[in-house]
This record gives sequence, structure tokens and C-alpha cells, in this order.
Amino acid sequence: MQGEVFTVWAPDAERVRVVIGETGHEMARSGGGWWWAEVPGAGAGTDYAFQIGDDDTRLPDPRSAWQPEGVHGPSRRYEHRAFPWTDQRWTGRALPGAVVYELHIGTFTEEGTFNRAIERLDHLVDLGVDLVEVLPVNAFDGDKGWGYDGVLWGAVHQPYGGPDAFKRFVDACHTRGLGVVLDVVYNHLGPSGAYLGRFGPYFKGETIWGPSLNLDGPGSDEVRRYVIDNALTWFREFHVDALRLDAVHALHDERATHVLEELAAETAALSAALGRPLSLIAESDLNDPKHTRPRAAGGYGLDAQWCDDVHHALHVALTGETTGYYADFGAQPDFGGLKQALENAFFHAGTWSSFRERTHGRPIDRALTPGHRFVVCLQNHDQIGNRATGDRLTATISARRVLCGAALMLCSPFTPMLFMGEEWAATTPWQFFASFPDPELADAVRTGRRREFAEHGWGESEVPDPMDPATVLRSTLHWGELADPDHRAVYDTYKALIALRKEHPSLSDPRLDRFSVEVENAVVTLHRGPLALVVNLGAETAPLTGEVVFASPGAGPDSLPPDSFAVVTGRSAGS
Repeated sequence: MQGEVFTVWAPDAERVRVVIGETGHEMARSGGGWWWAEVPGAGAGTDYAFQIGDDDTRLPDPRSAWQPEGVHGPSRRYEHRAFPWTDQRWTGRALPGAVVYELHIGTFTEEGTFNRAIERLDHLVDLGVDLVEVLPVNAFDGDKGWGYDGVLWGAVHQPYGGPDAFKRFVDACHTRGLGVVLDVVYNHLGPSGAYLGRFGPYFKGETIWGPSLNLDGPGSDEVRRYVIDNALTWFREFHVDALRLDAVHALHDERATHVLEELAAETAALSAALGRPLSLIAESDLNDPKHTRPRAAGGYGLDAQWCDDVHHALHVALTGETTGYYADFGAQPDFGGLKQALENAFFHAGTWSSFRERTHGRPIDRALTPGHRFVVCLQNHDQIGNRATGDRLTATISARRVLCGAALMLCSPFTPMLFMGEEWAATTPWQFFASFPDPELADAVRTGRRREFAEHGWGESEVPDPMDPATVLRSTLHWGELADPDHRAVYDTYKALIALRKEHPSLSDPRLDRFSVEVENAVVTLHRGPLALVVNLGAETAPLTGEVVFASPGAGPDSLPPDSFAVVTGRSAGS
């Protein structure tokens, strides 16, 4: 009787068994270090694990698609073709002109599941966003966490609902015209459940977060295939539209063809086969235009990269905070750092970085590099969550001033991204949390977090315990805030700015060489073709010229009070 085939890569093993129930089935060698076994009756829904050598430890499948009992439990056979998709008419969503909304499934709703998140998608449609970016959903140890400690990259975290629930979420997004961006982590594995090293030479070195992959050493062909196949599976089987690649500067690869370039080529091929755009967005600390430069021009061919410099410049301009890596962005008079970052994307472009104590970055070609290749934000999970108390901007400055920053972001030539709750000035912080069951690991994470922030001047009592369930509760959105008139006013302004961006093509025009920034007496003006955004970040009322198209509450037809803005016509650069 013909059975189901199990395969696993374990090139150095002398013996491999697949265990189903209490029965171990010997696997046979095939080429390239792969093993296989055919087991009758072991179809979809069957739990299984592997044993390497004579060790009776049962290990989950490195390519598992389903871990219903967590990262230490058995894997479960999953049939992708069985899901009843309804998005056959979905043609995809590319980045140019899009507005992105970043969310974390575990704290987006009180229940923290895909099913509950689906119930809030109409809110995002009403707001006007185009792409929903979901923080990592791969399996990690514990119920609650940011998701960056994943160890089984193809298995959707069971407490969120598992693989079918994620597909329902993507399907529901597509039904509403929303694309889906998935945050994936290929630069390291989490500290608990990282069993890959028992199967083969998956690991090579460490990052500051954990073991990193062997991308260029002996045996690395299959490791690279492991990464690329995982990425393509999210596109092909889960129908996602884009991947955000976490911290690509921590991918150690010295091959002639970098793994990012290889991934870009295969993604482009799959995009052609599926007939819809598929995008790759890099998070990088390098300020290197090579990431998004076309492959034909010697680049990696990625579609976009996060641009922290614009965030930092906006943060400093709005808050006045100049500690740590913010220092250089406030060093120039009259918001010169903001002007430089907005016009050039990279503030550090082969220039001195006092934080790094060296020169950093490389300039872009403004005439050839479209602004949509840079994802910019006022707030995101890192910039909020990596503060000791996870405080949002509105914990420090007024909502009126935050809206000035929102206008600068949403009227810029870049791809704007909002962080969940930002659109109504949510009062909930977003703090670092995890839930490792191992008490020693939990204590190590707790101690390490407090030590890290002590070095930056925070007292131990100020740093929330990441293992305390109350930290998760504090970080969960309170949707009832939308009923409050003050919060609703913020939401209405965000919604209006997004609608304005879509109504006037000049506001989403990505051509950087047709964009300029003027700063005078703390009044920042973005020149966007026939329109201009005028923002008063100073302490005195400023005059306003031109016909007002849209203005923040309190702005008059010919004057801008402090912390207000207006989009006007009939105003040229320098007027």
C-alpha cells in the first residue's frame, strides 16, 4: 500500500527515524544528505517527530508547517491545498503609492488571535491604508511574545490560531482590498527550541540575539534553500503580498551572490508565475542603497528598505530628544537634520556618526532612486518597544504636535507606515514582553533587559518585567478609546491626510529630484508640485500664504498657530 512520504535533511547523521505515535520508522538515505521514508496512513493531521542517530529525543521537523503543541512538541502534517481560498480575483498590491499599517496579532485585540483581528479589518479600510504589516507569526516558545524569537519558521504560532487562521486573515484582507506584509526573521533563531543544529550544519556564529545561519560555509547550499523555500511558501501557500526581512545587516554571507539577491531573483520569478506583485522590504542598519538597487545595476534588487533616519529626524524635531543615536539629528540649527533626512532619505550618507564613532552610510542618487523604496514612520514596534517603558510619542508631546509629524510623513515622497493605535493617539504603551516557560531563561531575559536599560540611565523599577502577563495587558490596544472625542479627532485627521495623499497625485509622487524642503524659523515646508505642506513646529504663530486645501484644527486661512499645519496651493518654493 502506498504511503505518505516524509523527508528531512540530516547530512551527517548515521541513522534517522520518523516517529509516529510510539512507532519509529527507519528512514533511508537519498542524495545530498536527505533522508526519506514512506509511511502508510500518515496523511494530513498526523503527528510526527524525528530521531537522529541512536538518540531517542524526539525533534520537530525543521520544515514543519504546524506545531499545535508548541516548539518542543511533535509536528503535524498539514495540507495546504485543503484551504478554501476565496481571493482568486486578488491581483496584489505593490508598494508605490501605498500606506502601510504595522500590527502585532497578540496585542492588536484583547483576545490576541487572527480571528479577532479580522473583526477589526474594516477599521483599517475606513482609515484608508493599503498594506497590513504583521509582526512575525512563526512558532516561538511560550504563548506571548514579539515573535522575533521564532525557531520553526514555517509553522504559524498556535496561540494565534495556527496556519488555517492565518490564511483566513490573509483571505479576509484580500476581500477588503488590503495587501498583507509578513515580518520574517532569517538573521537568527530564538533561544528556546532551536533544534536545527542537531540535524545539520545550519548554524555559523552568533548575533547579539542568538545563533545565526550558515549561509556561506560547508553545507550552506541547503541552508540557503531552507531560507528561500520558507519565503516562497509564505507567498505561494499563504498568499502574502510582501515580506519584511528583519535586520538583514546581520545576515553573514560572503558569497559572490548574496542570499538577498538570490531571494529577490526567485521572488521575481514566482511573481511572474502567480501574476501578482510580490515585494521584499529590508530592515537594514547600513544606509546602503545597494539593497534596493536593481540587480542589473549591481544591487540586490529588493523593493524597499526601512529608513530609520527619517524616523530619527522626525522624532528629534518633534520631541527635542537628542540622546543616544538621536544626537546627530539635532545637531544642525533650525531643523537642518530634518531637512537633510527628508530630502535625501539617508541622513548618514558617508558622513560622521557620533553614535557609531565612525563615518556611516552611502548617498543615494536622488534622480534615479524613487522615494517609495524607503518605508518611513513616526513610530514602529522597535522605536516604541525598545524604550524602557514602551512609551508612545503622545506620552511626551501633545497630539497636535504628533499630527504635525503625521502630516510630514504622509505628505512625503516615501512609503509611510503607521503603528497600530497611532491613528487615534492610543494611550497604551507597547512594551517588550515574552513568556518563556523555562524559569532560568525567563530570568536571564528579565535580568538582561534591566541591565541593558540601566546602562542608559533608567532605574530597575522603571523597566517593566517582560515575563509579567500584566506587561502584555498594558501593551494591548483599548479600542474603546475611539469613542472619546479627542481620540476620534486624531483619527479623523489621520484619515483625512491619507485620503488627501490618494486624492492628489503630487503628494504620493516618489520622485525625490522633484521634491524639496524649506525650513525657516521652525516652519517646515514640503514642496509637492502644485501643493505645499506648511508645518509650524515653533512657539510663535506663523503667517500662511496660499489657498488652503486642508488644515489641522486651529489653523486659520492666513496663519498657523504653534503645532499646526496646512496643505496649500499657489505657493512656490521660497515664497
